[in-house]
Amino acid sequence: MDETVKHHQTCIICEQEKSRGIHLYTKFICLDCERKVISTATSDPNYAFYVKKLKSIHTPPLYS
Repeated sequence: MDETVKHHQTCIICEQEKSRGIHLYTKFICLDCERKVISTATSDPNYAFYVKKLKSIHTPPLYS
């Protein structure tokens, strides 16, 4: 089996297939977008775009 095969997922911000990033609950954010989100000032016009995209992340329900 080829060990170099990487699993790609779709980033919720840039909507591109990427192999490296973070998971927030059930959503995936690529490393490039993660860096952009954390370095964007609230006064930057792109800030509202990132907030809108991040709102798609909902806390999963807790089952007991």
